[in-house]
Amino acid sequence: MQPASTDERPVRAKSLTQRLVDDLSARIRQGVLRAGDRVPPEPELVREFSVSRTVVREAMQRLQAAGLVETQHGVGTFVLAPSAAVTLLALGGKEVSFAELLEMLELRITVESEGAALAASRRTDEHLAGMQQALDDFESHWKAGASTVEDDYRFHLQIAEASGNRYFGDVLRGLGKATISRPKADAGESQPASAGQRKELAHQEHLAIVEAIRRGDAAAARAAMFMHLNNSRERLRRLVGSPAVR
Repeated sequence: MQPASTDERPVRAKSLTQRLVDDLSARIRQGVLRAGDRVPPEPELVREFSVSRTVVREAMQRLQAAGLVETQHGVGTFVLAPSAAVTLLALGGKEVSFAELLEMLELRITVESEGAALAASRRTDEHLAGMQQALDDFESHWKAGASTVEDDYRFHLQIAEASGNRYFGDVLRGLGKATISRPKADAGESQPASAGQRKELAHQEHLAIVEAIRRGDAAAARAAMFMHLNNSRERLRRLVGSPAVR
């Protein structure tokens, strides 16, 4: 009996978090909470939904990742103006399938390739520094055997922001970290060394993108981003056909 109880606990916690996310996002869509409004404070949400502080914090993180709210430390959490993020996978904390990841990559190939080209002509030194920091973190975490999802996502978001068009960033924020295919791919990988090799390849592709943006070469940046995301798509397609994920 004890193992069953342990297995149920994560499922229950996840459903409580999603319930809170769904409720607050509905209030935002319906105009109950408008742009600039302060989201009810943590203690109030804990009482209203009979959940833990951890659940509330996880829900706020998902809303922030979706671009729906912004937290100002020491002040509170506030509703942001509507953006394209709301119409995409807005609350993409859900588990996604391989088929969904492939569809996301098709969208990203189209959007991010042009975003990289724009970034090559519009980026600032601050944008470049952000990209480089994400790359450095990716490399250190990959070599330490740690997760690189946050670093990977941040890298691509930095490029979207450098495009100078806010909707590029909205698209990525709407898709959220679920669009990074590596964790699901790694889970289906039968050879652990292959996961590390994929990360090394991704890192080299990232370096090529940054170098093109640094040089201000729009054509090269577009081509490098296309190659990177297309390679990711092909790697995922090969994995889908592997017995390891059947």
